[in-house]
Parts: sequence; C-alpha cells; structure tokens
Amino acid sequence: MFSDELLKISWDETTERIANANDSDVRRALAKQHLDVNDFIALVSPAAEPYLEQMARLSKHYTEERFGKTMSMFIPLYITNSCTNSCVYCGFHRTNPMKRTILTRQQIDDECVAIKKLAPFENILLVTGENPAKAGVPYLAMAIETAKRHFANVKIEVMPLKAEEYEALTHHGLNGVICFQETYHRENYKIYHPAGMKSNFEWRVNGFDRMGQAGVHSIGMGALLGLEKEWRTDVSMMAYHLRYLQKHYWRTKYSVNFPRMRPAQNEGFQPNCFVTDRELAQVTFAMRIFDHDVDISYSTREPEFIRDNMCTLGVTTMSAESKVNPGGYFTYPQALEQFTVSDSRTATEINRRLRVLGREPVWKDWDATFDHPLCSQPSLSPSPSL
Repeated sequence: MFSDELLKISWDETTERIANANDSDVRRALAKQHLDVNDFIALVSPAAEPYLEQMARLSKHYTEERFGKTMSMFIPLYITNSCTNSCVYCGFHRTNPMKRTILTRQQIDDECVAIKKLAPFENILLVTGENPAKAGVPYLAMAIETAKRHFANVKIEVMPLKAEEYEALTHHGLNGVICFQETYHRENYKIYHPAGMKSNFEWRVNGFDRMGQAGVHSIGMGALLGLEKEWRTDVSMMAYHLRYLQKHYWRTKYSVNFPRMRPAQNEGFQPNCFVTDRELAQVTFAMRIFDHDVDISYSTREPEFIRDNMCTLGVTTMSAESKVNPGGYFTYPQALEQFTVSDSRTATEINRRLRVLGREPVWKDWDATFDHPLCSQPSLSPSPSL
C-alpha cells in the first residue's frame, strides 16, 4: 500500500530539497525526455520561476503531441450533501446549519435530463458527501445506473470504498473514480479532518490502491492547494504517488487536479497560503513535462481567464456550467453550494471560446473500455455489499 511507501519519504527533507533546488537542477530537468520525481521537484521549486516561459512551451508541445488540440468536457452532478465528516474547510461540514439533501432516483434522472439540455455532455461526475449509512454503496449503484442511461462515461467522487465495492460498482456502469487526498502531510491531515471517516489518513491514501486492485478504468487524484503552507511539497508527494500507482496498476488511466482553495459557505477557515496564478501555471507545466500522458483537469473553481490561458498550454479536461449543490440543475437550483464557482459561463459560451482559442471540445471519450460488457451487462455473480 502507498501508505507504507510514504513512510519512507520525509516531508521535511522534501521541503528542504525544493528550497535548495538550483538553476542547474532546473536546466537538467528541462533537458530530459523522461523525468523522475527529483526532476519534478526542481520544476516546482522557486528556482524554476525564471524558466516559466520555457516550461510553458514544453508543456504545450507535449500536450499537443499526446492529446492534439482537444479539450475533454465533463460536468459534475452533486447528488447528496449529507456528510458525517468535520473537514474544517468544507461547506458540507456536518455541523454546518444547512438543509441536507439526498436525491432520489427520479430526481437524479431529472437532473440528468436537465444537464443534457445544456450541452451534449457524455462525461458526468457524480459527487457526494460521505454518509455510508444514508448514501452508501447500494445508493451509489442506483445513481450510477440512473446516470448511465443518459451518459456514456460515469465517474464518482465519493467516500473511499473497499476494493470489492469498487469492483461491484463497475458492474453497474462505473468508469472512473476521483478522490482528493487533500494533503499528504500525515500529522496535519488530522487537524483539517478531526472527525468522521475522512479523519483516517491511511484509509484515504490507500483508497487509490483499492481502486487499482478493483480494476477501475480511470483514477483521478489531487491535493488541495492552500491547505498546507508547503504546497510544493504536497504536489511532490502526489508525483511520488502517481508514479507508484502507474507502476503497480499500469492498465489504469490517470488524471491529476490542482484545485486551489475557494471560499466555503458558513466556514471561517482560511488557507495557510494562497497559490498565485503564476504558481498554479508552474505546477501545471511541471506536471505535464514530468508526465506527458496524464490527464490534467481544471474545474470551474478557477476563473475564466486562467482556464482560457491554460487550455492551450497543458490542461486537457475541463468542466463547464457546474452546479456544486445537490439538484442544482433542476430540483433545488437555489440550494447552498459546497464552494464558490469562479467560471460561471454557460457550456455554450465555453464551447464557443474554446473554438476561438483553437481547441476542439470533446463531449464524449470514445474509449473502447466504455463498451466493455462489464459496463453494460449485469454481473454473473452476486455483487458484494449490494
């Protein structure tokens, strides 16, 4: 499990290596075709800041070489804000005085119909709070089956599950899982997640192993930038994690996210640092140069001018017209949101802008895996926990 590997990697020593990286380290990394984590550390270090233009050119080259001039489009659907966790930065915090909602099958279907009227989305991400008693695996199976009637590609961003539960959900149409580790700082993690399932660091960080063991086709990962002052150390740990997963679960497709902290409703938590636009660009370029094949995603957390600039330089997946409250597209359009969206353009407006910028929006991923019998036929054996 990756938690065992992480014990071998010192947070403090990695932070020191980032601070001590020099000009030669950066130039050596930029000259290499195949980079290791040490090279990534150099590229996210302050020493790489004078090389940002060169990094942008390299990132653009590798992105177009691997992905062409395309942008994969997706949309999130929040199906419940019921949560038993106490994450200090989240609007779904269990003590936050807000109405809790768990969408029914009919309501999920209504939301899917409403989304299809916005744009020809075929990639949907189902998002929940973490409440296994009220919205556990049977509920997720129902939601996936319902969404699958409308969308070719269904991913989930939910509580970490057992390997057999992930495997069972693939038989109901699951194509991928996204999970944010938030921070790889083992001790501070407990400060930000004091209670609930999410307070268990090992269970969360090893969830990616369980996804790989279950044969989940696509795994997305991310660190919440701003949660830790040493954000460069967090993304370096994520680079270690990505390489570990690629080595052990090489059939799986991977994506990375760099969400910056946004204001949350009714929460007083302030980030430990604010990652600038320039720093966000640097870590994006560094990741693309480090890994030419990984999918890099920007959500509507980011303002439109950042997304417009980065869509030609390294980002390959983007959300559009996102509602971050349960039932936000049709059932409960005025409900309390998990965080504040920055890019409020419609999907049609984003589609038009991408074309102006020379990018071809891709609404459906034609991966043959989505037509695998497991995604369309019931399991021949009983599904665990369902």
